[in-house]
This record gives sequence, C-alpha cells and structure tokens, in this order.
Amino acid sequence: MVKASKRICYYYDDDYNKVYYGPNHPMKPHRMCMTHHLVLGYGLHEKLDVFRPRAAYPVEIAQFHAEDYVDFLSKVTPDNVNDNLHLLQKFNLQEDCPIFEGVFNFCRKYTGASIDGSVKLNHGLVDTAINWAGGLHHAKRAEASGFCYINDLVLAILELLKYHARVLYLDIDIHHGDGVEEAFYLTDRVMTVSFHKYGDFFFPGTGAIKDVGERSGKNYSINVPLKDGCDDATFLSLFKPILSKVMEKFRPGAVVLQ
Repeated sequence: MVKASKRICYYYDDDYNKVYYGPNHPMKPHRMCMTHHLVLGYGLHEKLDVFRPRAAYPVEIAQFHAEDYVDFLSKVTPDNVNDNLHLLQKFNLQEDCPIFEGVFNFCRKYTGASIDGSVKLNHGLVDTAINWAGGLHHAKRAEASGFCYINDLVLAILELLKYHARVLYLDIDIHHGDGVEEAFYLTDRVMTVSFHKYGDFFFPGTGAIKDVGERSGKNYSINVPLKDGCDDATFLSLFKPILSKVMEKFRPGAVVLQ
C-alpha cells in the first residue's frame, strides 16, 4: 500500500514586506518575503496549499490577551503615540517593541494564520501548518516583549486544546519561550519544552532548569539552558533523548514548534 502524502498548508502575505519596525531595529519582517521567494524558487509551493492569512478579530486575540491591552494596541499609532506615554509604559510598548505604522494589522495577520492553521489541524484538513510570520513567543497577557506584541502561539495552542487533550510546545529559538511557558505554567494539558541560550544576562533571563511548572503543571515545563559553544552534536545529544521521552510519556495530540 502506498502511504498517502502529507497535507501541508502554508500561510504568507505580500504585505509583510511593508512592515517596518524602524531604523536600526533587528526585527526585519521582510525576511519572510525572502523566505517565500526561496519556497517559490525551489518549487516547494507545488507541494503546499498556500493561503493568504485573514486578520484575526480582536475578540479572538482577547481569548488570551487582556482586553485593555488589545484595545490600546488597536488604536495607538505613530501619530498619537505621545498622547499615551503612561499606557506605553504600562504595556511595555517602547524600545524593542515600538509603535510603528500598521502594527496591529500585522499582529492580526500573523495571529489569524496561526489560529486558522490550528483549526485546519483540528478538523483533519491538513497534517502540518506553517506560518513563518508567527512564533512571537515573548508576548505576555498584557505586555509586549522582545519584539513580540501578540502571542499567536498561545492562541494557536488554545485552539488546539479544543480538540486535543494534550498539546506539546517545542521551542528551539535561541531565546527562552517565556511567554508561552508562563501562559501554561499551571496546567498539565500543555507541556512546554525550550532549548535556549541561558546566562550572562541573555534575554529574557528566564528558563532555568529548575523551572518546571507549578500546581497541576508541575513537571510539565522542561527547560534546557545552553551556553555559548554548543555545537550540533552536543545539541542533538540532548534534543533526541529528551524529545523521545517526552513523546513517549506525554503522548501529545498535537505539536507546536517555534
């Protein structure tokens, strides 16, 4: 019997090329456009169902984020930013998380893609959903952080939990996935596993090996802090056995990878 090919959906919007955090800011959303051109150049799009993301509604975003935070983010612009300095400070919308033209629309787009990808997974329409624009794992319930305004990962996981008893979140970004870990720190339905650089005041400064979750979520947060100089062989010597044991014991119905 020939095994059926995997069904993969992929989200992309040309408007990402217009997103500009500001001069000298390290976050460059136009890199997603470069990645998309590589997808086209290698013909990978022929194996994918390509979708343009819809903009998530504020009420959807407020399933995790505080309503006053969502409301402010939807209204603040570079033109009125100086009228709301106290709220900028309250919601940490400054320095590495600046207010730029179209910030909320950008958040709605990448969040809509992650939510809709989860919906397709829940209904068995696809086996894998890809959203290069998503993965903004530092955003907190009522606070922007580390270039991240809306935590699409948390919202995607909440959607997956409607159909799956257990969801695994795997984070291999160089930074600790603090926003996602914090959101699910008290539950045993989501296991968070983060491999990240740690120490020497490296952002965000969280993700110690002793941080394992609390209450029902105790031992459902796994942190693998790494130091500079970790090569591929060392990384894989940790990654493979840890993930193998996690999959064996936790048995997730869905996996979210950042």
